[in-house]
Amino acid sequence: MIKLRRSQERGYADHGWLKSFHSFSFANYHDPAHMGWGNLRVINEDRIAPGTGFGTHGHRDMEIISYVLTGNLAHQDSMGNVKGIPPGDVQRMSAGRGVQHSEFNHAEGETTHFLQIWIEPNVKGIAPGYEQKTIAQEDKRGHLKLVASPEGANGAVKIHADARLYAGLFDADEQTELALDPARKGYVFLIKGELHVNGHSLVAGDAALLEGESLIALSAGVNAEVLVFDLAA
Repeated sequence: MIKLRRSQERGYADHGWLKSFHSFSFANYHDPAHMGWGNLRVINEDRIAPGTGFGTHGHRDMEIISYVLTGNLAHQDSMGNVKGIPPGDVQRMSAGRGVQHSEFNHAEGETTHFLQIWIEPNVKGIAPGYEQKTIAQEDKRGHLKLVASPEGANGAVKIHADARLYAGLFDADEQTELALDPARKGYVFLIKGELHVNGHSLVAGDAALLEGESLIALSAGVNAEVLVFDLAA
């Protein structure tokens, strides 16, 4: 079964300094039909205005991944990390038994556009943790590059969750396939451009939710950037 969720069907919030699309229920956006998919709980597509950001706030028992598209995200947390996250970097924060952090637009005069992703952990009450890695564009060109996994192998950040996250760039005749255990769930989110997923056409902001499928096939990309999730059911 493949279900498509179109970009315009997502929740939306305009706070002035922050414009955010919500793929799943979040904050004041509540949709009982879209509370998450497998152990994927949140995908927020955020745009933060220059000179603004999220003040210090707390999280607990969640794996949080930030994927910056444009601008630069300034991160500071109660573990002592003070970081800038540019496009191409993947950041993982394990909230564990509790962490405080803030996020601000670190790009002078430019909107910072990023994806905030929450995945439910498979272990709770751990010490909070932080990791950040740079993923080269050429490593994502024409195939799916593993960027987050439980093992943290091959340059991926390590998450304490039964999930794997891949990123890819596809154009023209570039195509690939990813095997998927039919007992698990797949989720494909198209960040930009156009792309076919198992023969279905997606445009920027669209998603494909897969259940009972054994393959994710990507083709017919037009300046496409995509995230693919292999998730616990």
